[in-house]
Amino acid sequence: MTISKAAEIEIVSALFLSAAEQMRRTLVRTAFNAVIYEVLDFGISIADAKGRMVAEAAGITSFIGGNDFALKMLMENIDMQALRPGDVVMLNYPYWNSAHLADALLMSPVFIDGSDEIDMFLCVRAHWLDLGAKDAGYVIDSTDVHQEGIIFPGVRVIKEGKLDMDLWRILEVNSRLPEAIRGDFGAQVACLRTGEASVRDIYRKFGRERVLAAIEAFFAHSNEKALEALSKLPKGSWSAIEWLDDDGVTDDKIKMQVNVTITDDKFIVDYNGSDPMVRGPVNVPYGATVSMAKTYFKFLTSADTPSNHGNYLPLEVLADPGNLFHAIYPSATYMPWTHMVAFELIAKALAPVIDWLPAASGGDEPGFMALGAHHKTGKRYVVSNNEGIGWGATYKHDGANCLQHPSTSTVRNTPIEVLERQANLFHEALELIPDSGGRGRYRGGVGVRRQVRAVGDIEIISMKKKSKTGGWGLKGGQPSPVSNRMVFWPGEDREKRVGMYRQHLKDGERFENFSAGGSGWGDPSERDPAATEYDLRNGYITKAEPEIAGNKE
Repeated sequence: MTISKAAEIEIVSALFLSAAEQMRRTLVRTAFNAVIYEVLDFGISIADAKGRMVAEAAGITSFIGGNDFALKMLMENIDMQALRPGDVVMLNYPYWNSAHLADALLMSPVFIDGSDEIDMFLCVRAHWLDLGAKDAGYVIDSTDVHQEGIIFPGVRVIKEGKLDMDLWRILEVNSRLPEAIRGDFGAQVACLRTGEASVRDIYRKFGRERVLAAIEAFFAHSNEKALEALSKLPKGSWSAIEWLDDDGVTDDKIKMQVNVTITDDKFIVDYNGSDPMVRGPVNVPYGATVSMAKTYFKFLTSADTPSNHGNYLPLEVLADPGNLFHAIYPSATYMPWTHMVAFELIAKALAPVIDWLPAASGGDEPGFMALGAHHKTGKRYVVSNNEGIGWGATYKHDGANCLQHPSTSTVRNTPIEVLERQANLFHEALELIPDSGGRGRYRGGVGVRRQVRAVGDIEIISMKKKSKTGGWGLKGGQPSPVSNRMVFWPGEDREKRVGMYRQHLKDGERFENFSAGGSGWGDPSERDPAATEYDLRNGYITKAEPEIAGNKE
C-alpha cells in the first residue's frame, strides 16, 4: 500500500503531535504537585536536530514556543557533542530558560538507531514548588537572582540513564520540599522517556529521510499560512502603553510599551519603549518576552492550527539587553506577572485597526499561594491557585465570565477540594461579582470573589500586579472597574487591602480575593434590552440605567 506525499506529511505531523500529547498525559498522570497535575503549569515540545520546534503539547499558554529559546541557549552554551543516549539536562537559569527560576526545564537528546549525531530533542518544563529561594513560595521582593534559588545552567543530571546522585543530593538538600521535587522530577523524566519511545516509533515507521522531509514540508506550509494571514492584516505601526503596579521593592508604577509594525512579510514587536530593568523581581527574561509575542502572533495568524517552527518565521521581537523585557544577570525575575499584564499590549495597539480584537480582560492573574505546616499532619506544603477573571467583550458577544487570564488560558484553577485537603484553608464563599464587567453594547465578563478562613496558622501570598489601573474598552465600551485585590481581615477594624503581598494569618482569620471583570465593546446605549434583562436575572448587574437598557434619550 502506498500513500501520497501530502498524506504522508500530514500523518508524520499528526504522529509528532500525538507523541507530544502522550508526553503530556504521562506528566499529568505522574506529577506530584497540583500546580502541574491540576493547574497544568508546564510546557512540552519536540524539536529537530537544529532546535526547531516540530510539535508541542498544550500546557500554560505563555509557554508557547518558550522551549525553543531555552534549547537554542543550551545548544550555544553547553557541549552538545558530549551528550549521550539516556542523558537528561536540567536548566533553570532564567536568562536562558524563558521563565523564572522555579520553572525547571529538562531536555533529553534522541539518537536514532545508534547514530553518533543527535536526531531530535525532547523538552519539558514545569513549575517546582521549592528550589531553595530566600522565601518559601513565591519570592515577591528579591533583588538578585541568587536570592531566588539554586541555579542549574544546563547540567546533566542523568548521564547515560543513571541519575547523578551527588548532584541530586545537592538539589534535595537545598529544597524545603524535597519529596515534592523528587516526585515532579521523576514525572518529567517519565514524560521524556515516553516521548523518546514515540519518536523512535515514528522513525521506525517512515525512516529518517522521509521523516526529515515531512518536517521541512510542514514547516514550509506553516510559514506559508502565516504569511497569507499576515497579508490580510493592516500595514503600518501602532503603539500602546500599560502600567504594572510596582516592582515589589518600591511603590513606583512601571511603564510597559509596545510598538507593533506590520509589513508584507514581517510582524515586528518592539518593547524598547518600556522602562529599563527595575530592582525587584518583575524583570522579564528575553525568552519569555519572545514566547509572549509568539502567542499573540499565533492567535492573529494561525489560531486553529498546531504550533511549529514555521508559524513564527515572520515574527521579530525587539528588546535591548537591560530593558524590562530583556533581563540580564543578576537581575531578579521571579515574579512572571509582568508578561501576563503585558500580554494584551499587542491587542491594545492593534485594536483601533483590527475590528475583531476583544476589549481588555481583567488584565491580571490575581491568584494566591498558601504555605505552612498542615494543622493535622504537620507536613509542610505550598499550594497555589490561579483566579479566574472576566474577559473583554468583542464586536459579536459579551466577554466570558471568570476564565483564566488570556496568557494562561489553557490552564485551570486549583479545585477547592485540593486546596482544602493540602492546606489550612476552608472556603466560605466563591461567587461571581456583579457589576465587575465594563458596560457596552456587549458587556465585559465578570470577575470572582473568594472568601476563605484559615483553619490553622498559615502564610498567604496575594499574587497580582494590576490592582492600581484598569482596562480599556473599545468603540465606546466602558473599562471595567479596578477590582484586582486581596482583603485581609475583611469587615474588621484592621482590614487591609493589598495587591502583591505576604501575610501570616492565625487560625480563624479570613481573607477575600477579588478579580477584575473584562471591559465592554460598543456604546452601552445600544445594548439589546433583552440582554440587559438576562444580566439582571442572572446577577451579572444589579441595576439597569435608562441609557444602558436600550432607552437612549
